[in-house]
Amino acid sequence: MTLHAPPPSHPALSRLQDRALLRTLGHIGGRWTAGPGAADFAVTDPASGTLVARVAALSAAETDAAVAAAERAFRPWAARLPQERAQVLRRWAGLMRESVGDLALLMTLEQGKPLAESWGEIAYAAEFLDWYAGEAPRVNVEGVTPHLRDVEMIVRREALGPVGVVTPWNFPSAMITRKVAAALAAGCTCVVHPSAETPLSALALAELAERAGLPAGVLNVVPGDAATIVGRMCADPRLRAMSFTGSTEIGRLIATQCAPTMKRLVMELGGHAPLIVFADSDLNRAVQIAMDAKFATSGQDCLAANRIYVERPVLEEFTRRFAARIAVLQVGPGLDPDTDIGPLMHARALAKVAAQVDDARQRGAKVVTGGHVHPDLPLAYMPTLITGAPEDALIHQEETFGPVASVLPFDSEAEVIARANATDYGLVAYVVTRDGARALRLSRALEFGMVAVNRVKITGGPIPFGGWKQSGLGREGSRHGLEAFTELKYLCIDTAA
Repeated sequence: MTLHAPPPSHPALSRLQDRALLRTLGHIGGRWTAGPGAADFAVTDPASGTLVARVAALSAAETDAAVAAAERAFRPWAARLPQERAQVLRRWAGLMRESVGDLALLMTLEQGKPLAESWGEIAYAAEFLDWYAGEAPRVNVEGVTPHLRDVEMIVRREALGPVGVVTPWNFPSAMITRKVAAALAAGCTCVVHPSAETPLSALALAELAERAGLPAGVLNVVPGDAATIVGRMCADPRLRAMSFTGSTEIGRLIATQCAPTMKRLVMELGGHAPLIVFADSDLNRAVQIAMDAKFATSGQDCLAANRIYVERPVLEEFTRRFAARIAVLQVGPGLDPDTDIGPLMHARALAKVAAQVDDARQRGAKVVTGGHVHPDLPLAYMPTLITGAPEDALIHQEETFGPVASVLPFDSEAEVIARANATDYGLVAYVVTRDGARALRLSRALEFGMVAVNRVKITGGPIPFGGWKQSGLGREGSRHGLEAFTELKYLCIDTAA
């Protein structure tokens, strides 16, 4: 099929330096395709509702074709020396950095986050390619001390096979590279389904991967309806794993659909992070940590602090300083360089945030600042601080995914540990204290896969990202993220003369 892209409707697209990065077709077996019927869907700017592009909506047939392409490409790719796979990943990372301005522009146009955050995400996404390029040659063979006579025992890791990757809209580039880089480094091939809200970032990455020398069929991108495409991927026995980032509800559905084919599951699901501020903290630092943990990506982050517990002696002063910082956050379109908080992704996200705030009000909570939709941006919710909401308020029971913070008092260490752990989720917890022994006690007692002490930024290529309980299965990043895409093979070799 002839490549095509509709005339750009959004005026900001004129700022693209490399127009070939605006891809609107699926990428299957090294070819750009719209599939039969050429159905498509709109990608719009959350800040204005303006059309950015119309993207091909591929079907079950194209999904099957993508899996077939990944299966054909698997053996040759897995047979390459790991150093050769690493070279391709490094070239891909380099091309991402060279195109950071264009990639960030596309991300902000389709996702809405402030442009500076989009630039940061591209750097973060490229880091995973570099990290796994380094890990590719380190998939080690393990010697086993024999328990039998006249044998040599070896355990080695081999590539799992073609894998499915399903990514969310809040980090449309980094969630692809964190998964795909690990799979490719291990020798697997990938079929990627990006969120229908943010397919342009995924397709631009596929364009750069092709330029980096990734062979046809190793990376396939299938945009379109999630129910059609993901359901087909789950049912296909040729895909040996599914890696998914998104809500716990959808994660459960994918797990159910994958059960008949016994797929490996790697899932990064919902979060409900507590942030615990003790009275011995430096309050200015504690407030900055709360700002960073709550309002990055306009609060649309599974790592966002959802429940902010503050020890009672400093509650009033912390709240005063926190409210002052929140009140001066600038809300606007992501392309405005002064914007701190962009629009939410869609009307459903806005409705959920508004419902949590309304529920808290009805339960007697005080809205200290914010608490309403931005007057000029229909999808933007004003940065909000709530105090006095009861423990059973919606905002304390479910993930918020928006720029709304709730502060609660606590009186003792044992009490706050119990309250923080009283959730089905266990992704990340934040602790702010000057007491080193307390920091260690909390780190052990909190039932979360990751604990950040006196800081917010903890993610990156070297760390095993993931949660406990309903927050997911497996880990992404680190050597553990690569091992998820391998199978163990045990060799027992008779050496008797």
